[in-house]
Amino acid sequence: MFIGREAELHTLNKLYCSDKFEFAVIYGRRRIGKTALINEFTKGKDTIFFTGLESNEKQNLDNLSRCIMEYSAEIASGASFPTFQAALGHIFELAEAKRIVFVIDEYPYVARASKGLASTLQFLIDKHKDSSRLFLILCGSSMSYMEDHVLAYKAPLYGRRTAQLKIKPFEFFEACRYFKKLSNENKALAYGIVGGTPQYLMQFDDSLSIEENIKNTHLNPASPIFEEPNNLLKQEVREPAIYNAIITAIAAGSSRMNEISNKIDEDSSACATYIKNLITLGIIKKESPYGEKATRKTIYSIEDNMFRFWYRFVPENASIISRGAAGLAYQRIAPELSSYMGSVFEDICRQYLWKLLLNGKCAVTFSDIGRWWGTNPNTRCQEEIDIMGADKNAALFAECKWTNEKVDLNVLETLVARSGLFHYKKKHFYLFAKTGFTKGCIDNAAKMGNVTLVSYNEMLNF
Repeated sequence: MFIGREAELHTLNKLYCSDKFEFAVIYGRRRIGKTALINEFTKGKDTIFFTGLESNEKQNLDNLSRCIMEYSAEIASGASFPTFQAALGHIFELAEAKRIVFVIDEYPYVARASKGLASTLQFLIDKHKDSSRLFLILCGSSMSYMEDHVLAYKAPLYGRRTAQLKIKPFEFFEACRYFKKLSNENKALAYGIVGGTPQYLMQFDDSLSIEENIKNTHLNPASPIFEEPNNLLKQEVREPAIYNAIITAIAAGSSRMNEISNKIDEDSSACATYIKNLITLGIIKKESPYGEKATRKTIYSIEDNMFRFWYRFVPENASIISRGAAGLAYQRIAPELSSYMGSVFEDICRQYLWKLLLNGKCAVTFSDIGRWWGTNPNTRCQEEIDIMGADKNAALFAECKWTNEKVDLNVLETLVARSGLFHYKKKHFYLFAKTGFTKGCIDNAAKMGNVTLVSYNEMLNF
């Protein structure tokens, strides 16, 4: 069952309807659903679908020839083109008579084996783009290769593409479509546990409890998710052990560059390169206080929820898990789930505010939002605001509470006091609550007139 990706499908179908040469680059991390998206797009369309293998040039050329042979009756059974230029040239010529979609999936495998492939494609595109109705799609999982060797300014194919789609994990409200049988609260928990990567979402059974799902995935040595972080790093980077050490350090609370480099005993400059690659992969994120550029306050955290949950709970329980004691491991995890969900809920609230903005229903038309932290000059104490966003004249300030208790007036008063550190003509306050608000909070919010109270269930019904 294919779920989501409406915007991406719309873009591809719009290009397809141009009926002229188009060249789309589709890339993203493994398991993100790139091939599923292309399969959905190509349904009912004339398509030559070629998947590259991590093999040599001859085997890839033979496989491409076979794909062309299966599509075109003009090619003799068992025949093989002598070169990639001959094979690809034939496809361009076929597309002069009608619209054809030609997909090279796992393009980096083919291009690494055939060093001249990019230049060959460049030559054929320049030769046929005005006469061919080919829709060429290059798809790849190696983020660095696609960005450096396909999209980059110095790459042979630079300037030839007509679109590029970087496929990202689903956000919370899209991921919920995988969890139709779960309660609202458990939908948030499921998102916090496996994140928005389609392949991980499919490992979650919404007919089972959260406890059973955690035991079946993160606490089960036979589960694909149990080995996924290590396997993905082995596929994506050259020194997986160092990357693993960095993520482990961040999961354990080392958030600043010097803390991370000291923890793993690596030079800061080398550590910065590794972290940059992890950011590109969407595993780690870099944050500075809202409104401030990269400073010494910059911190790093785990962005992908599946990785975040795994590194938070699996390594410290590894010995128990390896002995098949998933129940005992879960007993150690369960008391910490609520605190773990705090930052997940903040992320869900940020996504909700973006939904409000895009639907013209947000009180402040911000251009960006983020977390703020710093020293209060009056009290010399560290302060934090969960979410902040602003336009030229107005700012919003938000607090997010994932607790079983209703949010009381003191939370609103604290948020208002912290907003005093910023000087905007207009201010609007949002309070987000898992379970609702006390009467005192509701009454005071109504009196102030610039406060919006949002319960978690309301967010899901928007």
